[in-house]
Amino acid sequence: MSVSGISGALPVMPAAPLPAAPPQALGAGPASSGFGLTLAAAVDGLSATQQKAGALAVQAVTGQLEDVHDYTIAATEAQVALELTVAVRNKAVEAFNEIMRMQA
Repeated sequence: MSVSGISGALPVMPAAPLPAAPPQALGAGPASSGFGLTLAAAVDGLSATQQKAGALAVQAVTGQLEDVHDYTIAATEAQVALELTVAVRNKAVEAFNEIMRMQA
């Protein structure tokens, strides 16, 4: 298995389900789509993952973290989540631009 230049057997951990925010929290009406809610929840999950990695980094630097592997795993998870988010954003922008180029 090869992921972004990293080869070898990597353990595959199931993704935790993302909590869905209620439509009222996003200011959406009854016609809001599940995609928008899922996207908002994914961004919130990315933020939480980055905050966890940041907190573990501080613990590692101050010597409070017993196992530095916890930080390494959290930092990698945050990096992969960010790369996925950027890829989804790029595809969404490409799709939007393609729709805008269509003749009416």
